[in-house]
Amino acid sequence: MSAWVLPDHIADVLPAQARLIEDYRRTLLDTARSYGYELVVPPLVEHIDSLLSGTGEALDLQTFKMVDLLSGRTLGVRADTTQQVARIDAHLLNREGVARLCYCGPVLHTRPEQPHASREPLQFGAEIYGCSGSGAELEILSLALDSLKSVHTPTERGLVADLTDARIVPALLQQAPEVVVDIERLQNALISKNADALELAAQALPSAVRQQLHALLGLYGDVSVIGKARKALPALPQIGEALDQLEWLCEHIQRTHPDITLLIDLADAAGYAYYSGPRFALYLRGCSEALVRGGRYDEVGAVFGRNRPAVGFSLDVKALARMSTPPARPAAIRAEWREALDWRQTVRALRAAGETVIVTFPGQGVEEDTACCDRTLVEQGGQWVVQPMSAA
Repeated sequence: MSAWVLPDHIADVLPAQARLIEDYRRTLLDTARSYGYELVVPPLVEHIDSLLSGTGEALDLQTFKMVDLLSGRTLGVRADTTQQVARIDAHLLNREGVARLCYCGPVLHTRPEQPHASREPLQFGAEIYGCSGSGAELEILSLALDSLKSVHTPTERGLVADLTDARIVPALLQQAPEVVVDIERLQNALISKNADALELAAQALPSAVRQQLHALLGLYGDVSVIGKARKALPALPQIGEALDQLEWLCEHIQRTHPDITLLIDLADAAGYAYYSGPRFALYLRGCSEALVRGGRYDEVGAVFGRNRPAVGFSLDVKALARMSTPPARPAAIRAEWREALDWRQTVRALRAAGETVIVTFPGQGVEEDTACCDRTLVEQGGQWVVQPMSAA
């Protein structure tokens, strides 16, 4: 095997795609800043007990681990950034009011999350700490939608927002607190909408609770599902609050983003141990892999001593870029190298004014992918002037 072969699901990013990814990164951060989100840059590695605290075991298998030769402690390479931002909010900023934070940086996964996904995503995310009201969910969902529209994602295919709430399944199970069930098995049966698997996973539960769990399998579709859920599910406080919030979110998103297709899937129990309220995923119509995932996760900061309300989302900038065609190569000025001081000063002035100037050295041209040189720097009457390539 060649020494230059990269690990599976790890890849170099070449110039055209790198330009697009960087354009996306800047645009996404600018969009978040327009909402008032402040940029933070957590470290790539951290002590493992801090990195995984409060996430349950969800990220444990996804996290690369190593020994710190300075301290002897185990370090982890972050597989997600939310826990680090929660630590920053709790211990470094320590604000009493609402904190709006965003980030964009690489994360590393031991295994790809999807069949063709990179194990080194460039994760962009935005989070609100300190606000428990539904307005925070609405702002985060609106920012996620605006973020997708701000970049060149092919949204003309149509965006689909899939909403659910993490409180519904726990509320149903709480009707029989003495019964121990395999939560992961139950969750997988609900997500796959496998009635037989659900029956096996829920067989220890009372008949009424099993029927209610089975009812979730059919509670999928447009916003009318919320009304059907009110009839099919018990009138428990947590369920009523969850359905009220979902209905409120849908109503407001439909007003501001009428082109978005809204779907409700109350059987989607993914993130059972992480999320604590409304959850959403954004898809391009016809695609099975989500572009964005987010929701409310109020318990994320509890292990850091500040159990603050929290809601946010994240996406992979590389995945967005792979779905789009790289833009045209940037226009540039070609300049044949000269030793003269006035030539060098002219080139510096052009670059300071925002122009891209590519110098060609004797006997060498410009690589095709570098830029589109549509102008050239020529000497006229003792002065260096820029002319169109055709006029040179």
